[in-house]
Amino acid sequence: MESYQRILLAADFGDHFTQVSARAIDLAGRYGAELFLLHVVESIPTGDAGYGPIVPFEIDLTEQLMEAAEKRMAALGAELGVAAERIRVEVGSPKHEIIHIAEQYAVDLIVVGSHGRHGISLLLGSTASSVLHHAKCDVLAVRLRED
Repeated sequence: MESYQRILLAADFGDHFTQVSARAIDLAGRYGAELFLLHVVESIPTGDAGYGPIVPFEIDLTEQLMEAAEKRMAALGAELGVAAERIRVEVGSPKHEIIHIAEQYAVDLIVVGSHGRHGISLLLGSTASSVLHHAKCDVLAVRLRED
Protein backbone atom coordinates (compact mmCIF):
# COMPACT_ATOMS: atom_id res chain seq x y z
CA MET A 1 0.00 0.00 0.00
CA GLU A 2 1.22 3.46 -0.83
CA SER A 3 1.34 6.00 1.96
CA TYR A 4 -0.97 8.98 2.01
CA GLN A 5 0.61 12.24 0.84
CA ARG A 6 -2.30 14.68 1.15
CA ILE A 7 -5.10 14.39 3.71
CA LEU A 8 -8.22 16.56 3.75
CA LEU A 9 -9.91 17.02 7.12
CA ALA A 10 -13.53 18.11 6.74
CA ALA A 11 -14.21 20.24 9.82
CA ASP A 12 -17.79 20.60 11.02
CA PHE A 13 -17.15 22.15 14.48
CA GLY A 14 -19.52 19.61 16.04
CA ASP A 15 -19.25 18.37 19.62
CA HIS A 16 -17.14 15.40 18.57
CA PHE A 17 -14.84 17.15 16.12
CA THR A 18 -11.78 16.51 18.29
CA GLN A 19 -12.22 12.77 17.65
CA VAL A 20 -12.15 13.36 13.90
CA SER A 21 -9.27 15.86 13.95
CA ALA A 22 -7.19 13.58 16.21
CA ARG A 23 -7.50 10.76 13.68
CA ALA A 24 -6.51 13.04 10.76
CA ILE A 25 -3.54 14.46 12.70
CA ASP A 26 -2.39 10.97 13.66
CA LEU A 27 -2.52 9.75 10.05
CA ALA A 28 -0.78 12.87 8.72
CA GLY A 29 1.99 12.33 11.26
CA ARG A 30 2.35 8.62 10.51
CA TYR A 31 2.58 9.16 6.77
CA GLY A 32 4.34 12.52 6.76
CA ALA A 33 1.36 13.80 4.77
CA GLU A 34 0.26 17.38 4.15
CA LEU A 35 -2.92 18.15 6.06
CA PHE A 36 -5.61 20.33 4.47
CA LEU A 37 -8.57 21.75 6.39
CA LEU A 38 -12.01 22.47 4.96
CA HIS A 39 -15.20 23.81 6.50
CA VAL A 40 -18.34 24.24 4.42
CA VAL A 41 -20.95 26.84 5.35
CA GLU A 42 -24.34 25.88 4.01
CA SER A 43 -25.86 28.97 2.44
CA ILE A 44 -28.95 30.31 4.16
CA PRO A 45 -31.59 32.05 2.05
CA THR A 46 -32.60 35.43 3.46
CA GLY A 47 -36.00 35.42 1.87
CA ASP A 48 -38.35 34.07 -0.71
CA ALA A 49 -40.67 36.21 -2.81
CA GLY A 50 -43.53 33.82 -2.12
CA TYR A 51 -43.18 33.81 1.65
CA GLY A 52 -41.59 37.15 2.45
CA PRO A 53 -38.38 37.64 4.39
CA ILE A 54 -37.31 34.72 6.55
CA VAL A 55 -34.73 36.79 8.40
CA PRO A 56 -35.78 40.26 9.57
CA PHE A 57 -34.03 43.23 7.95
CA GLU A 58 -32.51 41.01 5.25
CA ILE A 59 -29.39 40.26 7.33
CA ASP A 60 -26.88 38.28 5.30
CA LEU A 61 -26.31 35.38 7.67
CA THR A 62 -24.19 33.46 5.17
CA GLU A 63 -21.60 36.24 5.15
CA GLN A 64 -21.58 36.37 8.96
CA LEU A 65 -21.24 32.57 9.15
CA MET A 66 -18.35 32.72 6.67
CA GLU A 67 -16.51 35.32 8.75
CA ALA A 68 -17.01 33.30 11.95
CA ALA A 69 -15.92 30.08 10.21
CA GLU A 70 -12.81 31.73 8.77
CA LYS A 71 -11.78 32.89 12.27
CA ARG A 72 -12.37 29.40 13.75
CA MET A 73 -10.49 27.73 10.91
CA ALA A 74 -7.53 30.12 11.26
CA ALA A 75 -7.37 29.28 14.98
CA LEU A 76 -7.69 25.56 14.22
CA GLY A 77 -4.98 25.80 11.59
CA ALA A 78 -2.65 27.52 14.07
CA GLU A 79 -3.43 24.88 16.70
CA LEU A 80 -2.78 22.00 14.28
CA GLY A 81 0.19 23.60 12.51
CA VAL A 82 -1.59 23.85 9.14
CA ALA A 83 -0.44 26.64 6.83
CA ALA A 84 -3.03 29.24 5.81
CA GLU A 85 -2.82 28.24 2.13
CA ARG A 86 -4.08 24.76 3.08
CA ILE A 87 -7.17 26.04 4.91
CA ARG A 88 -10.42 26.61 3.04
CA VAL A 89 -13.89 27.83 3.96
CA GLU A 90 -16.48 27.37 1.23
CA VAL A 91 -20.21 28.04 0.86
CA GLY A 92 -22.45 25.34 -0.55
CA SER A 93 -23.36 21.71 -0.08
CA PRO A 94 -20.87 19.99 2.25
CA LYS A 95 -20.82 16.74 0.28
CA HIS A 96 -20.22 18.50 -3.03
CA GLU A 97 -17.63 20.94 -1.70
CA ILE A 98 -15.66 18.23 0.14
CA ILE A 99 -15.39 16.18 -3.06
CA HIS A 100 -14.58 19.26 -5.18
CA ILE A 101 -11.82 20.51 -2.86
CA ALA A 102 -10.38 16.99 -2.51
CA GLU A 103 -10.05 16.81 -6.29
CA GLN A 104 -8.69 20.36 -6.53
CA TYR A 105 -5.90 19.59 -4.04
CA ALA A 106 -5.38 16.03 -5.32
CA VAL A 107 -5.79 14.57 -1.84
CA ASP A 108 -5.56 10.83 -1.42
CA LEU A 109 -7.53 10.61 1.85
CA ILE A 110 -10.57 12.49 3.13
CA VAL A 111 -11.30 12.30 6.86
CA VAL A 112 -14.89 13.03 7.95
CA GLY A 113 -17.01 12.37 11.02
CA SER A 114 -19.90 9.95 10.76
CA HIS A 115 -22.95 10.54 12.95
CA GLY A 116 -25.53 7.89 13.64
CA ARG A 117 -28.52 9.30 11.77
CA HIS A 118 -32.20 8.56 12.19
CA GLY A 119 -35.37 9.36 10.35
CA ILE A 120 -35.19 11.56 7.26
CA SER A 121 -31.41 12.03 7.53
CA LEU A 122 -30.99 8.26 7.34
CA LEU A 123 -33.19 8.07 4.24
CA LEU A 124 -31.45 10.95 2.47
CA GLY A 125 -27.96 9.83 3.45
CA SER A 126 -25.35 11.60 5.49
CA THR A 127 -22.54 13.80 4.22
CA ALA A 128 -20.02 11.09 5.14
CA SER A 129 -21.96 8.46 3.20
CA SER A 130 -22.25 10.67 0.14
CA VAL A 131 -18.55 11.56 0.22
CA LEU A 132 -17.68 7.88 0.63
CA HIS A 133 -19.66 6.92 -2.46
CA HIS A 134 -18.57 9.79 -4.73
CA ALA A 135 -14.97 10.60 -3.83
CA LYS A 136 -12.18 9.46 -6.15
CA CYS A 137 -9.85 8.82 -3.21
CA ASP A 138 -9.96 6.91 0.07
CA VAL A 139 -12.39 8.16 2.72
CA LEU A 140 -12.09 7.57 6.45
CA ALA A 141 -15.44 8.02 8.17
CA VAL A 142 -14.61 8.32 11.86
CA ARG A 143 -17.43 6.86 13.94
CA LEU A 144 -18.40 9.50 16.48
CA ARG A 145 -18.72 7.90 19.89
CA GLU A 146 -20.93 9.20 22.65
CA ASP A 147 -18.79 9.55 25.78
